[in-house]
Amino acid sequence: MDGKEKLPQAVETGSSPQETGERQAKEKKAAPRLVIVTGMSGGGKTQASRYLEDLGYFCVDNLPPVFIPKFVELCAHAGGHVSKVVLGVDTRSREFFDTFVQVLEDMDRSDTNYEMLFMDASDAVIIRRYKETRRRHPMAPASRITEGIAKERERLAPVRAKATYIIDTSELKKVQLRDKIHRLFGTSEGEQMNINVLSFGFKFGMPLDADMVLDVRFLPNPFYVESMRHKSGAVPEVADYIAKFSVTQEFLKKLDDLLDFLVPQYVKEGKSQFVIAVGCTGGMHRSVFVAKHIFDRLGSRGYPVKLEHRDLMKNDVWEHVREEC
Repeated sequence: MDGKEKLPQAVETGSSPQETGERQAKEKKAAPRLVIVTGMSGGGKTQASRYLEDLGYFCVDNLPPVFIPKFVELCAHAGGHVSKVVLGVDTRSREFFDTFVQVLEDMDRSDTNYEMLFMDASDAVIIRRYKETRRRHPMAPASRITEGIAKERERLAPVRAKATYIIDTSELKKVQLRDKIHRLFGTSEGEQMNINVLSFGFKFGMPLDADMVLDVRFLPNPFYVESMRHKSGAVPEVADYIAKFSVTQEFLKKLDDLLDFLVPQYVKEGKSQFVIAVGCTGGMHRSVFVAKHIFDRLGSRGYPVKLEHRDLMKNDVWEHVREEC
């Protein structure tokens, strides 16, 4: 020893140990949840990535492994805008793939948090899938599929050994794979089904993206009451007029029962978005009233729901009450 003590790195760079610790903790907190999806060609990587995307993950497919650390760094400095990331890496990246294991080891040494999902299937199932799609295997574009599978298994062996999760899709149906993905990577926020309630006028055409269409042209029409003709179905006077009829009351009761039964079934099935379209003649009175009723009903039950009146302002509207939607 020469009597000189080496100062901590934090002091050498002008930062106190406390400041350095706080900075590191902040960076760690800002780091997104990183899931690397890899595995055998034909093993289900694409389908798994789609289910992860439905859960709110930002997906990048076929990223050369050498770029992974830089990409993670960019996401960490995105100010929290990118909180969940999926990187698809496979043998299609050819010579870049040779660096994959080295990149993973470097990430381990630097304490970079990541999870790796390895998608696999039996040789027979992979062969059948390639025969069905008539695509060439990336590891054997000019020879037999069996040769490509053998080469790929050998090349992926060290990667498979480092996997956090391994899913064999040989006997899995799509809904079973989706359920596995949701259990492993889902959150209460990501698994919520988004509901869009849309009012429209049949004379302007039906919405093409509707999952359910309700025709409410049988309800009493305020259009024929002069004082209400130019007021929307969201105006209390108009809403009270429509609601006072027994046919409306009976319809809303049956509609509530239907929604109370149906929506949880769609959530359970894993549907990510549900569009309910409510139509009347012009999309101004009855459809607006019923759409608002559905919006309030589902919102009170905790569902993430949005309300839109597609054709309302295509009419001669003098008065409307804007809803919180």
